[in-house]
Amino acid sequence: MVRFLGRSWAQSTSFANGLRARRRRAGARRSHRRRARQAPHGPVGGQVAHADGSRRRPAAGFRSTLSGRSVAAQVFLLQVVVVLMLVVAAVAALVLQVRHDSTQEARNRSLAVAETFANAPGTREALRGSDPSAVLQPRAEAAREQSKVDFIVVMNTDGTRYTHPKPDRIGKKFVGNTEPALAGRSITEEIEGTIGPLVQAVVPVKAPDGSVVGLVSAGITTANVGGVADRQLPILLSAAAAGLALATAGTALVSRRLLRQTRGLGPYEMTRMYEHHDAVLHAVREGVIILSGSGRLLLANDEAQQLLGLPADAEGRHVLELGLDADTAGLLASGRVATDEVHLVGDRLLAINQRPTDRQGGPPGSVATLRDSTELRALSGRAETARERLKLLYDAGVGIGTGLDVTRTAGELAEVAVPRFADFATVDLADAVLNGEEPTTVNTVTDLRRTAFSGIRKDAPLYPVGERIRFVPSSPQARSLSTGQAVVEPNLKNAPGWLAQDLGRAEQVVAYGIHSLITVPLRAGGLVLGVANFWRSQKPEPFDAEELALAEELVARAAISIDNARRYTREHTMAVTLQRSLLPRNLPEQNALDVAYRYLPAQSGVGGDWFDVLPLPGARVALVVGDVVGHGLHAAATMGRLRTAVHNFSALDLPPHELLGLLDELVGRIDQDEAEDSGAAITGATCLYAIYDPVSQRCSVARAGHPQPALVRPDGSVEFPEVPAGLPLGLGGLPFETADLELAEGSRLVLYTDGLVEERERDIDVGLELLRTTLAGADRSPEDTCRAVLDAMLPARQSDDIALIVARTRALGADRIADWQVPSDPAAVADVRASVTRQLAEWGLDDMAFTTELILSELVTNAIRYSSGPVRVRMLRDRSLICEVFDSSSTSPHLRYAATTDEGGRGLFLVAQLAERWGTRYTPTGKIIWAEQPLS
Repeated sequence: MVRFLGRSWAQSTSFANGLRARRRRAGARRSHRRRARQAPHGPVGGQVAHADGSRRRPAAGFRSTLSGRSVAAQVFLLQVVVVLMLVVAAVAALVLQVRHDSTQEARNRSLAVAETFANAPGTREALRGSDPSAVLQPRAEAAREQSKVDFIVVMNTDGTRYTHPKPDRIGKKFVGNTEPALAGRSITEEIEGTIGPLVQAVVPVKAPDGSVVGLVSAGITTANVGGVADRQLPILLSAAAAGLALATAGTALVSRRLLRQTRGLGPYEMTRMYEHHDAVLHAVREGVIILSGSGRLLLANDEAQQLLGLPADAEGRHVLELGLDADTAGLLASGRVATDEVHLVGDRLLAINQRPTDRQGGPPGSVATLRDSTELRALSGRAETARERLKLLYDAGVGIGTGLDVTRTAGELAEVAVPRFADFATVDLADAVLNGEEPTTVNTVTDLRRTAFSGIRKDAPLYPVGERIRFVPSSPQARSLSTGQAVVEPNLKNAPGWLAQDLGRAEQVVAYGIHSLITVPLRAGGLVLGVANFWRSQKPEPFDAEELALAEELVARAAISIDNARRYTREHTMAVTLQRSLLPRNLPEQNALDVAYRYLPAQSGVGGDWFDVLPLPGARVALVVGDVVGHGLHAAATMGRLRTAVHNFSALDLPPHELLGLLDELVGRIDQDEAEDSGAAITGATCLYAIYDPVSQRCSVARAGHPQPALVRPDGSVEFPEVPAGLPLGLGGLPFETADLELAEGSRLVLYTDGLVEERERDIDVGLELLRTTLAGADRSPEDTCRAVLDAMLPARQSDDIALIVARTRALGADRIADWQVPSDPAAVADVRASVTRQLAEWGLDDMAFTTELILSELVTNAIRYSSGPVRVRMLRDRSLICEVFDSSSTSPHLRYAATTDEGGRGLFLVAQLAERWGTRYTPTGKIIWAEQPLS
């Protein structure tokens, strides 16, 4: 029930009196309508009886509908005005658009016709003929009729016409601007011609040398292009007429329907129906209160009285005197605008909306609505909590497992959980998991290592990262690991199992404010990798069952990522171990080169890069660097096979291009075998093989798809020698080529793999130029050069293996070389023995004279006996004493065991017994048989 104020307030009294007067008038009209309904009906025929007894025909009703006094008539007039405005705007837009389109079309067509005719075959030749008009006039008229232009005029550079639709104008001056066309540019202009407004284009006719030999003009009147408006304007006017007709019919139908639905009530009577608002106010489930400008309560419906707990005599009293809380009373008394402000009134949360009533000339005061949002707030809070948890799980799926490192993945789990789920989070993993191995059951339960920590503060008295923890069987972690289920400790102060783990540390944790714990095992399949611990300190409530389920879901997702990282760590460790076992551990001793090297495996996966330094006979040294396509165990294993093959092939003392040819065949066979077994793709590899001779100071280089070497001269200048780039190994089809480089003593030869100069953010050309800049400079050792190159070129995140060799050349001095030419006469062997004895005496190697004489005697005798050309003997003093015999025969001697009755066949056997090593290598002119003896 609505209660109004007493008569002691004039404002409220007038309000109440007016309300009662409106109620009396409404009652009188309702009784009048009841009497009218009880009266006999008028005659049939669609007429309506009025109070004065007259009859109103439907036509009259329709006319009244269209009168200016009715709402329908006003709507009709508004529709007419709108339609007329749209028609005028459409006509204006149509005219402007047609005018623009006509002009543009005339420009485009005239320019296209003029350019086409100017560039047509024969136009330029006709202009140079004796009678251009006779040739060009028929062509111009035919082109004009086909292109639908008004004229095509061909003229000379003076503007004299050769063609025109009207023959009497041929030979006269052209009307228009021809200066741009004479300068070689086309021009389009709008002029007032003899046939009316038109658009014409003037285009030059150019000779092959670019000079202008004539002009072509084509034009069209805008009237011939237009005509769209004439076709579209009747359609537009017809549409406007149809719109007016529809508006008239729609207005009549809407007006008649309104009369039927309102049962003949006029606007005044409809307005008076709102006097029944009091019933509506008490029916709604929202509280409504009306306050005066002075803050006194004028009206309060039943819902408002219930929500606010108003006393029975509340109406008429000031709002501050109603016993409401200060915030709510202050809001209502202020009269300010409020939208869904939530206030606690008793045990209810009320959403209050308030608006002033004097905004549009109304009486001063305010109206407020009250809505009980207690249950809605509770549901909204639960929905928000669920949304936040879903968002947490989504962020965990995105943020956990971004890399393949076990420690990093564990840290991501801890960081995601804090502070949205817990105040502190720790992850404990078995050492086997950190090493990529599968944990055993015993170690998992009793021995873990703190791997990750995250918290709202860094000074929590929990076990630090890196510490090894042995959990007692009664601890929540041990119970979780043994059962495979999550464990929640709501009150750590009263958790004896947790306290038994470390009583002193546990007391510090409780004193710090940490009071609740959830421990969840990290399980991946049948493996238990460790535990994740979530600690709460700031929120006073302990972890509940819903949060336990959330923790299990969060850890389950993280466990998969940690296990993936563990598997990758295991494979990566195996590949690195295999790769390092296949690479050289120490460089061999030799005097030809001063060598430094670096090898850096990729961070994301082990590749197949390798290098080697191989001593060769004759004090020579071979350098090799290669790269197998791909990463992982397969690439590392293939690299080992190729490195072993290079070792074996180098023992044959082959030139670089022949050795690469054998490697190419080997890789091809490897591909065939793997394709038959598993259908694997082509292995593919690149390789560079170089042989340096310190005697001749010459380096022979061949490469198979590998980056070219860099050469630093003794003066510090850098160049990339032109070494023919063959196809990568395994593709076959083309032979390899060897390039010979002359290297001065002190030169630095730099070999590398593509991981040094090429990466995703840097093109290989940029990398080569950076390498050139880094290598420039003299007086740097190979070790310093390696360090400088890596400091300048190593990428932030290395995605490929890097192998780098820097070799500084040395020369074998002339005082350590002895060389003799031996005639093809067995008697010359004695002279050789004598020369060798004298040279060994000069070198202080007298104790080696006997064996050396015997070795050279056998080798020289065989060379003289079985070759036809000259024989040459060379003796080198290096780390060993090297004896070499050159001859022109390509037949290689073979070691064999002579029978007791054989007179010969024991020479090479004696050489093999006396020398440390011996062998044969071929040259373009024959062969060299060599033998090495260690220096005592």
